[in-house]
Amino acid sequence: MLENIKIGISVGDLNGIGLEVIVKSFKKFKTPKSCTLILFGQKKLCDIYLKNIKNSTQLNLISNINDAVNNKLNIINAKNNNATLELGKKSVLSGLNSYNSLKLASSYLQNKHIDAIVTAPIDKSSIRESVQDFIGHTEFLEKEFIGTSLMLMLSSKMKIAFVTGHVPILKVSKLITKRKIINTVFLLNSSLKKDFNIQNPKIAVLGLNPHAGEDGILGDEEIKVIIPAIKEINKFGINSEGPFPADSFFVEENLGKYDGIIAMYHDQGLIPFKSQSFSKGVNFTAGLDITRTSPVHGTAYNIAGKNQANESSLAYAIEQAIEIEKNRKISL
Repeated sequence: MLENIKIGISVGDLNGIGLEVIVKSFKKFKTPKSCTLILFGQKKLCDIYLKNIKNSTQLNLISNINDAVNNKLNIINAKNNNATLELGKKSVLSGLNSYNSLKLASSYLQNKHIDAIVTAPIDKSSIRESVQDFIGHTEFLEKEFIGTSLMLMLSSKMKIAFVTGHVPILKVSKLITKRKIINTVFLLNSSLKKDFNIQNPKIAVLGLNPHAGEDGILGDEEIKVIIPAIKEINKFGINSEGPFPADSFFVEENLGKYDGIIAMYHDQGLIPFKSQSFSKGVNFTAGLDITRTSPVHGTAYNIAGKNQANESSLAYAIEQAIEIEKNRKISL
């Protein structure tokens, strides 16, 4: 029988919707008896936030992780930098608060006081005002933990990873190399086995050009790079197929046939993913020796404090963190 799983949650930017979706998730979707949730943030500010959105959830302040209760929303105080609540507004101090929350949650994860982390949305530019080398959650966690990270978007319909990430379209084709495709497929294949208990994953690889190049008429990256990469991947016993034209791939038949998908660039994969799965999509940082998930939406300053935020993505992020951690413990 699996032991109780402790999920740490960084509160994100308190001027956004992060805490709202956290408490809504806790109230609407009861956590399993085998799971305990621990927030990392300033309780005083969080209480003011909850009062503003007229939410009656009581946060259980603890100083020792062993005092966390599984039927309460526990909170451990993060560093106080005298920030004030300004719902819906970017703020340097609020950005620093979100960074302090992430840093504290990460330290608890490093010391194995918690088993996994769920990160609420942050404003990266606000954090960079105080922490100049901060790029994002993934890059921060990759420095703190062991492994090579892979952004893996999860939903009930698909699991999709990317050969290139946040780079200009102009640079995409130069960054797509045979080695990078092979490494991405290897990381995805490993995650599907370890994190989702899929023993013989079937992976679809998308092309780069319209109609996957149409035999070189619309581009030769498929012929020169992608097809040779797929052939080499399959020599290692990994079941990968492609390249598939991206414009016709995302139909029910294909999504049901493949366990994982490799997109060549950000929008190629994220447009169909968010179109079909935005309300219950999850961003999972695969490839590291820890479990981290997050909702796919941002801070949504425009609706902060209006009690209009949809909690489904955050709730699913918690559910997926629990399942992934269970699968990892089973595979040990």
